[in-house]
Amino acid sequence: MRFTGLAPFTLLLVSRRDLEGVPPAYDCLRRSYFGTYGLRRAFVVDRACLESSFSLAHLGTAVRLQEEEENLVWLQRRPVDPSLLPAPFECELDHILADLRNPESDWDYTAGADSQVSLSPPKASLHVLHRSHDGALLALTDHALRALDARVPTRWRYTAFSASPLLLVPVPPEARDRLRAALTALRFDHVVASIVNGISLHHLQKDVRYLSGEDPASALVTRHSFSEDAPRAAEWLKARFEEAGASCELRDFQEGFAPNVICRYDGSDDTTETVILGAHYDDRGSFGYVSAPGANDDGSGTAALLGIARAIARRNVVFRANVLLCAFAGEEQGMVGSRAYARELREQGANITLMVQADMLAYRVPGEPLQLGLSDPALLGTAELTQILANVSAIYSPELTVGYLPYPGGSDHESFHEQGFPAAQVYERAGYPKDPMYHNSGDVSAREGYDFEQIKSIAKVELATVLHVAGFTLGQGEEPETST
Repeated sequence: MRFTGLAPFTLLLVSRRDLEGVPPAYDCLRRSYFGTYGLRRAFVVDRACLESSFSLAHLGTAVRLQEEEENLVWLQRRPVDPSLLPAPFECELDHILADLRNPESDWDYTAGADSQVSLSPPKASLHVLHRSHDGALLALTDHALRALDARVPTRWRYTAFSASPLLLVPVPPEARDRLRAALTALRFDHVVASIVNGISLHHLQKDVRYLSGEDPASALVTRHSFSEDAPRAAEWLKARFEEAGASCELRDFQEGFAPNVICRYDGSDDTTETVILGAHYDDRGSFGYVSAPGANDDGSGTAALLGIARAIARRNVVFRANVLLCAFAGEEQGMVGSRAYARELREQGANITLMVQADMLAYRVPGEPLQLGLSDPALLGTAELTQILANVSAIYSPELTVGYLPYPGGSDHESFHEQGFPAAQVYERAGYPKDPMYHNSGDVSAREGYDFEQIKSIAKVELATVLHVAGFTLGQGEEPETST
């Protein structure tokens, strides 16, 4: 990527909280935004911007860049329970960086199931520009970037910087006001209860097992975004959503990736207001292996979307506002699919009321209660939406113990938050991930701790939230329409 402006260039890594104190007058900073990485936002500024105030350079960590860097990548360890970590952070990072410099360790994801193939490509160019306590900033050649996905251990995540600056858009006050109004009006509704209770546990089980390949009728071995199976999974999802009455399309966003599956219910009112539920259908397996069942991550969230679609069809629900159900690809490579779609919606001036992402709903640590983990709005997301989800859970899924995730998230809701849309995540646990099969080829549903009842309880929260916020009526022969 080339950076235009006055050399030299500086990358600033600024904590979210520090950024809140930057005066609006420093517009050059906001025009130089390149994304969010962990707890930091990244800005690539030229000399003129950096010198516009003596305090700007002290805002965060400054990294000097050359005029041209082929690819910038942020590499970080995914937040998981300490019991799942094989080694201290610094030791793992040293090992990964040494491995990335070794061309003999590339893995071919096009090989057969459970096989490893050495490709022996030319030596890849990699430079470490910055290291911190939770990640590293790398400069990579195009070849090294292409090889990266197969060479980064599954409990680590990399995110490539955009080739051009992104918008840095806060959630506008009117969007928050709209959610506050919905929160104030939230009351138990017996029709909503009857609809959400209709989510089928049987179909949740069937859908998860098809996506994970546990169903003998399924030919899926992996849903990795770069695999041949991922587009097949997308076609299957599109067909299932359409059977439930949604209008769907497969939307390509970047060469080499499987498409996003975008399904729509047009609202009956004359409004552009749109409510979005999301999940990601791509997955990852054990390091160096093709097999990636992904029953929990994120077959559980994707199956929840299908269960919601079937519950909508079963009661012939007609929403007043527009509703989108989105199954994204490319989440495991840094939310590539959802970032492309959220950016597209922003460019269109879309009127997004809320976006809720369901990522990993199924695993329950033996002995722990059924749980609903919510993204902490102090770290990422919209407080009013998080409160709606918590209140809805208390009304329609009181069996769930609700709490915050102790980290910013890092799933597709972040893509929408970055674009100034109200967003939040629902998750399986009010704590760090503790699923021992996280990003493992053993992530199947037929194992201890995989809980379909928990998937259903969280899916009820998602659907009830949409019913209350979007409003709805029921088709002929059903109960009288709700007052929502």
